[in-house]
Amino acid sequence: MTANEPKPGHDDIEASRAPLLDHLIELRTRLIWSMLAFIIAFFASYAFAKPIYQFLAAPLAQALEGEAGRRMIATGVMETFFTYIRVAAFSATCLSFPVVASQVWMFIAPGLYKHERKAFLPFLIATPVMFTAGAALAYYGLLPVAMEFFLSFETPAGEGALPIQLEARVSEYLSFIMTLIFAFGLAFQVPVGLTLMGRVGIIDSAWLMKYRRYAIVMAFVIAAVITPPDVMSQVALAVPLILLYEVSIWIVRMFERERAREAAAREAAAE
Repeated sequence: MTANEPKPGHDDIEASRAPLLDHLIELRTRLIWSMLAFIIAFFASYAFAKPIYQFLAAPLAQALEGEAGRRMIATGVMETFFTYIRVAAFSATCLSFPVVASQVWMFIAPGLYKHERKAFLPFLIATPVMFTAGAALAYYGLLPVAMEFFLSFETPAGEGALPIQLEARVSEYLSFIMTLIFAFGLAFQVPVGLTLMGRVGIIDSAWLMKYRRYAIVMAFVIAAVITPPDVMSQVALAVPLILLYEVSIWIVRMFERERAREAAAREAAAE
């Protein structure tokens, strides 16, 4: 072998280097489009930060309706400004998600077979739908009840006693609201993820049923980690997680029956 002669395997390495570079360029392009979508959504959301804030503050405002002088407070000079920044970032994350998901799809789709793309696409569509459903349940279902529950602990003025009246700090209130909305939105991805794994054959309904008890424990652990530290919020998230796990078992079982019918049809055709 001469000094200028390529080493064994050198051609294979050079041949694989170009596709890898193409993939990295493609990944960079998808990341740039995703970041642009978020930035555009952020500035658009910041222009409407006050109406968005009013929307997020509505559960507390409705619970306090008719009580004059009730308010939220800011205890820092820049707290109100950063509140609107956080509101805009929260809104931008929600608005740009479909664009980000589509960029992820365009990056991975060329590497999938036709039947794999056909199987994966419905789950990509279901992801924002289920996230919206979870967020809506948190905002319209849990939050009005939670606000009434927490306000019930206020103590009126009395002889020899000081009253306890809620004056929520705006940053803490928004952290509570946005955490719950994101937590419920992410929790509603459970059937999407489990069903996708069942669809591609990673898990089956028997496996899901076998580990049901562990799933129930994990539901409460997850709820304790990602929700505010109160029992009501944790139970309100854990129960839907358990129900969604049961729904996942039912959907995976449907896919298994469909595969069994297809296999039986192929065997009948082969005969």
